[in-house]
Amino acid sequence: MARSKSSHRWLKEHFSDPFVKRAQSEGVRSRAAYKLEELIERDHLLKPGMVVVDLGAAPGGWSQMVRRELGRSGDVIALDILDMPSIPGVEFLQGDFREDTVLKAFEVMVGGRPVDLVLSDMAPNMSGVDSVDQARTMHLCELARDFAEVHLKPGGTFLVKLFQGVGFDDYVRDLRKRYTKVTMRKPKASRARSPEVYALCSGFRAAAAGSNRE
Repeated sequence: MARSKSSHRWLKEHFSDPFVKRAQSEGVRSRAAYKLEELIERDHLLKPGMVVVDLGAAPGGWSQMVRRELGRSGDVIALDILDMPSIPGVEFLQGDFREDTVLKAFEVMVGGRPVDLVLSDMAPNMSGVDSVDQARTMHLCELARDFAEVHLKPGGTFLVKLFQGVGFDDYVRDLRKRYTKVTMRKPKASRARSPEVYALCSGFRAAAAGSNRE
């Protein structure tokens, strides 16, 4: 089957992308890893010995980057419904983190250690219908927020990918109630035409989050 013009344009853009080329040369699993790398360097996200949880981790670029930056210290736990080839120094749990059996397995892996940082670069399979895709995206963001609320230690950090559109403003307002500081970031590796941004939320207010659940 012949490719469409839009498909040819995407392929040309993809393979000429400097971050794609860099990922290939450095053995990094996805160009998205460089979005996180920029935020790690700019916002000093990582400290030795941290416990980091990566939601929707496959294919593993973010987990790979965190492990590289942490060196041998700390713990990196990756979760995804999809399978993911193993990464040295990363614990992987396959399953839906909304399910009790998966959460119990996660709690065993954490072993009572406080979680310092929750990452979410999750996005749904896009249908091409903006209203549907935005609703699905915001649902994933809400799931990630709720997971962080349960597992983050007081003062912890949450980094989540958002798409600007319906529900975005309300979601960010809610984050500001739960964290002492919420900053929007648009990494250089994020394509300019993409509506994606990242909400960097620091200083988790455990008491405030508890009141939001009531």
